[in-house]
Amino acid sequence: MTALGLIDEAVAFRATMSRLPSGVSIITTRVADAPVGMTASSVTPLSLDPLQLLVCVGNHLFTRSAISEHGRFGVNVLGEEHQDLARQFASRGDRFAGVSYDEEQGVPVLHDAIASIVCDVAEELPGGDHTIFIGTVVSYEHIDRVRPLIHCGGEFGRIA
Repeated sequence: MTALGLIDEAVAFRATMSRLPSGVSIITTRVADAPVGMTASSVTPLSLDPLQLLVCVGNHLFTRSAISEHGRFGVNVLGEEHQDLARQFASRGDRFAGVSYDEEQGVPVLHDAIASIVCDVAEELPGGDHTIFIGTVVSYEHIDRVRPLIHCGGEFGRIA
């Protein structure tokens, strides 16, 4: 298969998978004295005993190496009104500009999150052009009766 064929296949597969709705979260960690974060839709609960979840982070992203180095990360689940926050953490520049957060167990936890989970990295697994981080939950909290932000077909949406 030609390189163009691989690119076409990747584009087609991405378009196919974009039909699967997913929640939107901000993954956070620290490197030195700086907070680090990114928008993610690949967050999945994994186990109840022990409490674990997994996140997938692109190998080319700074957040991937920061999580690996720090050994701990946060998952901040966004509510349906947080589209701008999702875009801010998916863009270049100071992603934490104007964002309120507290340090929880050594990682930034966003004030605007409808749920937050802090995890220790239990395993790092290769996943093609991504790294799969399995996290053992250290702490968690959520707000009742708040709807999550959904991403589907390249657009943000909400649960009706």
